Amino acid sequence: MSFRSIVRDLRDGIGSLSRRGFEVRIASLNRSKSQSVARELDDHDHEDLFINSHWDGLPLELLRDVIERLEASESTWPARKHVVACSAVCRSWREMCKEIVSSPESSGKLTFPISLKQPGPRDTTIQCFIKRDKASSKYYLYLCLSSALLVENGKFLLSAKRNRRSTCTEYVISMDAENISRSNSSYIGKVRSNFLGTKFIIYDSQPPHSSSVLPVRLGSSRRFSRKVSPKVPSGSFNIAQISYELNVLGTRGPRRMHCVMHSIPMSALEPGGTIIPDHPNLFPQSFEDSFRSISFSKSIDNTSEFGSSRFYDIMGPTQNGEQMKNAPLVLKNKQPRWHEQLQCWCLNFKGRVTVASVKNFQLIAAAAPQVAVDPSAPPQTAQAQPQSSHDKVILQFGKVGKDIFTMDYRYPLSAFQAFAICLSSFDTKLACE
Repeated sequence: MSFRSIVRDLRDGIGSLSRRGFEVRIASLNRSKSQSVARELDDHDHEDLFINSHWDGLPLELLRDVIERLEASESTWPARKHVVACSAVCRSWREMCKEIVSSPESSGKLTFPISLKQPGPRDTTIQCFIKRDKASSKYYLYLCLSSALLVENGKFLLSAKRNRRSTCTEYVISMDAENISRSNSSYIGKVRSNFLGTKFIIYDSQPPHSSSVLPVRLGSSRRFSRKVSPKVPSGSFNIAQISYELNVLGTRGPRRMHCVMHSIPMSALEPGGTIIPDHPNLFPQSFEDSFRSISFSKSIDNTSEFGSSRFYDIMGPTQNGEQMKNAPLVLKNKQPRWHEQLQCWCLNFKGRVTVASVKNFQLIAAAAPQVAVDPSAPPQTAQAQPQSSHDKVILQFGKVGKDIFTMDYRYPLSAFQAFAICLSSFDTKLACE
């Protein structure tokens, strides 16, 4: 039997494995852990489904060879859905996929839903594009499948819907292209602005890996628990804050912006730095949970108010080495250069942006704050910091056509974080221009 026949037989045997935007549906294979689920599953029959599977008894050496061949051959979408299908066959196949399939930081590939919240590659960028639907106030993020800028097809990743309120604007981010709401199990986060649209807070439905940015928990009174259904993802964790400043160039130049990434330490950009220390596992939770609804047994919400104390002073007082290491990463927009022939301010997007727009921007890491030096300490030899780490464009966003924008990101940002930052650029900011 050829390798293609094995994959084809596998797909026919396990049926349609479609789930959210990643086309995987494993709800029938996953046992619900929630007592509130309406339907009842026969646990015994559910376990027999795995035990009686003839694929579960495949020798590990042969299984490894199959997954490694599949991982190497199906490196791009839509063919990469076969890798996702293999991980949903049974427990042994899933464990083998967890061992072989690397995270986006190492492989530069988006494979599983959890990949959308993992850092991008260090040496290259993941190229995406955003389509805007003005009529429905919806935004769709796609993975580029070709080098062409104006393409209609792409791998769907995330969606967002803008909700205008009396005091703010809110963007609800979901993994579902149709039902975009906080009540849907595919909800993963949101972006909320202040009244003027100059400051934004990015909320994640799941707690970040760094415990230093966990929100303050609300009281345990019943009046709080009754407001939110246990089936609804109720987590709101402040992971980043974006501020737009007065643009001295007006509408001729890009907006001035700063992004404080609370969930990313500044040390992540140092040689050997990482965002998730001592976390080698590709799947922080079980594989089933990454495809199931994001829920919490305890309602946690953090309604952070906008205020000057919540936004870090970029040029603030000096810090010691330990404080600077644990300080959040700060991103700022790259300054444009004046083009004499075109008589305008320009940024080098390397062909990825073709239409001039005030929304276009490039984000780089801000310089680290000055470290306080103890006068009594012996003098130390100054070590030159690699300038390239601060000059590297971490995220770029720009217009290429009517309601079509490109979004290219890299480490240490994830697709979710990059998409949320780009959503803030769509708002009108009269106070800044």
